[in-house]
Amino acid sequence: MFCSNRGQRGGCGKTFSLVLADILPRHTLTALRVWSWLVEVLAGLSFKAAAEKLRLPFALETIYRMRRGLQRGLDRVRTRLCREQSPPVSTHTDPLLQTVEHLRAVFPDCECPLAAFQLRFQHPFLG
Repeated sequence: MFCSNRGQRGGCGKTFSLVLADILPRHTLTALRVWSWLVEVLAGLSFKAAAEKLRLPFALETIYRMRRGLQRGLDRVRTRLCREQSPPVSTHTDPLLQTVEHLRAVFPDCECPLAAFQLRFQHPFLG
């Protein structure tokens, strides 16, 4: 964003960043869409079946690339979540699914815990 100070505008003339919590930075997906996909995977569907059920408009390779990106960033996400609350007991062995459960525990009343994560920590979920 640019705070214009030209002409009749009384702005400061500085540039600053603005990040919307509902959008995943550097991605074309909304946080709610990724959260819905993760919830379907947590319910027992495969990554591919969950993407097909939600009719995600991406090639299968894109879905798997996104999963790899999620898995690479779990250490940063889980560190932030553990500062808020210890992780719940999980029956899953997959760290990604454990993180989804942890997000649910930290943000129990949110429709989209991914957006709540980005808002609270001011850090991109897939970043």
